[in-house]
Amino acid sequence: MRTAVRSRLGLVGLALLVLPLTAPAQPSEALQSPTTFLGYELGEQFTPHHRVVDYMRHVAAHSPRVAHRQYGTSVEGRPLLLATVTAPNNHDRIETLRRDNRKRAGLVEGAPTAAPTAVVWLSYGVHGNESVSTEAALRTLYALGNPQNSRTGAWLDDTVVLLDPLLNPDGRARYVQWYKRMTGDSPNARPAAREHHEPWPGGRTNHYYFDLNRDWAWGVQPETRQRLDAYHRWMPHVHVDFHEMGVDEPYYFAPGAEPFHETLTEWQRDFQFTIGRNNADYFDENGWLYFTEEVFDLFYPGYGDTWPLFNGAVGMTYEQGGSGRAGRAIVTAEDDTLTLQDRLRRHHTTGLSTVEATAEHHERVVRQFEDYYASAQKTPPGEYRTYVVRRDAQGHRLSALADHLDRQRIRYGYATEPRTVRGRSYRSGEMEQTRLQKGDLLVNAAQPKARLAKVLLEPKTTIVDSLTYDITAWSLPYAYGLEALALPESVLPDTGAAPASPASMTGDADAPYAYVTPWTSRADARFAAALLKEGLRLRFATESFTVDDRSFEPGALVLTRAGNTNRTDRFDTTVRRLAEAHGQSLHGASTGLTSQGPDFGSDNVGFLEAPHVAALSGPPTGPSRAGEVWHFFDRQLDYPVTLLPADDFEASMLDDVDVLVLPGGRYGEWLTDARAEALTDWVRQGGRLIAMGAANDALTGQAPYVLTRKPADATDSAADDALTPYDAQTRQRLSGATPGSVHRVQLDDSHPLGFGVEPPYFTLKRNDDAFAYLDEGQTVGALQTPAPVSGFMGHEAQRTVDDTFLFGTQPLGNGQVTYFVDNPLFRGFWYNGQVLFANAVFFVGNG
Repeated sequence: MRTAVRSRLGLVGLALLVLPLTAPAQPSEALQSPTTFLGYELGEQFTPHHRVVDYMRHVAAHSPRVAHRQYGTSVEGRPLLLATVTAPNNHDRIETLRRDNRKRAGLVEGAPTAAPTAVVWLSYGVHGNESVSTEAALRTLYALGNPQNSRTGAWLDDTVVLLDPLLNPDGRARYVQWYKRMTGDSPNARPAAREHHEPWPGGRTNHYYFDLNRDWAWGVQPETRQRLDAYHRWMPHVHVDFHEMGVDEPYYFAPGAEPFHETLTEWQRDFQFTIGRNNADYFDENGWLYFTEEVFDLFYPGYGDTWPLFNGAVGMTYEQGGSGRAGRAIVTAEDDTLTLQDRLRRHHTTGLSTVEATAEHHERVVRQFEDYYASAQKTPPGEYRTYVVRRDAQGHRLSALADHLDRQRIRYGYATEPRTVRGRSYRSGEMEQTRLQKGDLLVNAAQPKARLAKVLLEPKTTIVDSLTYDITAWSLPYAYGLEALALPESVLPDTGAAPASPASMTGDADAPYAYVTPWTSRADARFAAALLKEGLRLRFATESFTVDDRSFEPGALVLTRAGNTNRTDRFDTTVRRLAEAHGQSLHGASTGLTSQGPDFGSDNVGFLEAPHVAALSGPPTGPSRAGEVWHFFDRQLDYPVTLLPADDFEASMLDDVDVLVLPGGRYGEWLTDARAEALTDWVRQGGRLIAMGAANDALTGQAPYVLTRKPADATDSAADDALTPYDAQTRQRLSGATPGSVHRVQLDDSHPLGFGVEPPYFTLKRNDDAFAYLDEGQTVGALQTPAPVSGFMGHEAQRTVDDTFLFGTQPLGNGQVTYFVDNPLFRGFWYNGQVLFANAVFFVGNG
């Protein structure tokens, strides 16, 4: 029976999915095909976002199978839409089906009342310049929504399809608008043509140049956060993320490649094969090339295939050869012409094939989904039964982590009574006995999101195969800089309200000599930014001090009344208003005379003048690296940053700049002698330069900058490679691999760059760059133990980075240079790194 069905859906049969098969259920002119509605055949040109929206709304208005809702808005204001496609009788009970599914996941109480109905979510266009996805989405929406199509109608009796035609509308708009300007009526398929050479930053990323396909587990970007809310409303059983790869590649579909994360179930892997075989039958019949079980592994949790897998779905990525370089047509290495219509047909085929296979097995799909969540609550995976995260002094870091867990719907609570427990310490890596304190955050593993909680919180990832596509470690306690323990015993938390924060005001509450607040988190940096934007004058402690029997650590902010005499009329109200808005605790100091440490008028209490911050953007900076800096200031710190055009840079642009950030990039050709001289003169005159990641390469070994490479140890690796069999050389080279791992850092927290960061600091390391300790200046962070505390790093790479410089500062004339070998703003989720970066912006050079 299945063979007969497949033969009807081959080269000729594909058309049957979009043409009438039975008498129309409504007037034929009511629902228009994409060709009729748009005025061109799909694949002849790229459809702009507003027309995608128009067509989606048209289908929802004219098909009894389709409804739609706007679940969010992109950064640039474009609507994010989700179509719900199912049989009309299912629409009559759609809320029952949705609630039943959440009951099966244990997210709401009660037993399902309706018959099992499978839920398939099809996601298109998370990378804006992988542009065929959205064109395929329109054809697939019509094939599913057309009431005259009885074949798809039969699938929808037992299936709800959620179709998101465009996850990244801002990136797609950037690509499509550029492409339209580059071409005439007909495409030029020659690879050398300008339409195949997309300029910086490209359309892959969103407004802030973030890769949304790596953000599912972090929820940093607005589009992701809104999509997570929509996803959790449904909790689908199958999720497909449609992508494109290089123009000379054929097509990839699941099953995925190793390494598989150990939390994946046998069912999830098996059903990938079931769907993959269905896809393969159609591709075989059409003579289309494809491959499976290679390259695209299932380990890193931030992808559109892995994150759904860790949430009970069968998650998959489908990759069509093409991408932004392909345009509407391009000649491949095999001297064949790959067209947009070719690419569209393949994505359309796998989308419908996935719905077909799921519908055929809908009862088992639903049952296995329910078992996934039931087993998670009864027998959570892994060796740990409770994750304990210590409350920080201010509670800001823990609050930020709690917000992260809320976005992921991971349940947690708090310790209400002290008790002795034994578990593995994240900081030491050893089993320790300790006392739980009131306010510590507890995540009990026995919960619906048990597997996701394990993936995001476990102290050490288990990776059985290091041939991976992305980073291999990410544990949230390391990212947020919080002490944590993983307990083998189950401890039930109090799931009530969070513990009360410290009193918002202590000391002199009327007219204090000064207001003092600790510096321990990004929240404190955001508060400082708000004060500076209001024109208030701040000071900060470079040493610990005690006033009014209250002790404060270096970095504490001091707002003296004497320093704000021209704002006396609004000084108190402004400080208190902003403190309340930012959840800050204030101490009203009755005096500037301290009982320990420097008095408030001392030179050891530095003046923090509002810096004018600029960052290079455009080539040669990496788009994602520039975007991380932009997003940090714009959204996470809420402090102005001037983005300077690197490709049109002039020295005069630095005339009023206090801090210049060089995001990671390839600066070799950009940093000409003239630019290097201008940059150095600016620093000598008091400028503060922050070099991040690969930007350091351009300064290394170049006087007067003191950053130098650590001499490499002589090895016999080349000879070893020569003697290694050809088919084993890929794995041999893994000895030098650095895909991304977490490492313990020796931190000097007495230096302004380390203020507010409790040692040890944990870095997310993605390179084997080995720099020597600074001869002139201060090494603030050093990698003295190269073995990762979590994740994979090859043994040769470990030997390379052993005992090396990671971050620090160099005085240069009246200015300062801050070097970050590892990127502290990576993907916007390494919270503790953001504190280091804020220190570089506000404190370094101001002491």
